[in-house]
Amino acid sequence: MIRKARMADAKVIHKLLLTYAQQGLMLSRPLADIYEGIRDFYVFEMDGEVVGTVCLHIFWSDLAEVRSLAVDAARGGLGIGRTLVDACLDEAKGLGIRRVFALTYKPVFFGKLGFHEIEKSELPHKIWSDCIKCPKFPECDEIAMIIEFPELESD
Repeated sequence: MIRKARMADAKVIHKLLLTYAQQGLMLSRPLADIYEGIRDFYVFEMDGEVVGTVCLHIFWSDLAEVRSLAVDAARGGLGIGRTLVDACLDEAKGLGIRRVFALTYKPVFFGKLGFHEIEKSELPHKIWSDCIKCPKFPECDEIAMIIEFPELESD
């Protein structure tokens, strides 16, 4: 079952993200940041346990990012990641956001969801504010991918 995250989920979300951050697969996020942005998160629950999470972070009227996608390793391959990203894309479309990007080490996964690779330089400079905190900055080796919804009206 997928749902919007609640405050009680913050510590579990933090633990899931920390697992991937320790492997160098994503940027670590302090627990305080998760509490502050809890409204941006979705969680996937199985048998009453949170086993996956994702965040839709809005940057501008027409641009958002899918970030902090993490699924418990024991539950990989069940479509949980896809379901989580689809929820973000549905929310973005509902809000009228025309472009959603991801910075990822899993381009095949995002490609299957309709994203295509772009140069990082095509993204606005504003999105790099979080990157400054990353130990890999400025030599980021993540791949920038984007999906666009041209059918949505622009302002």
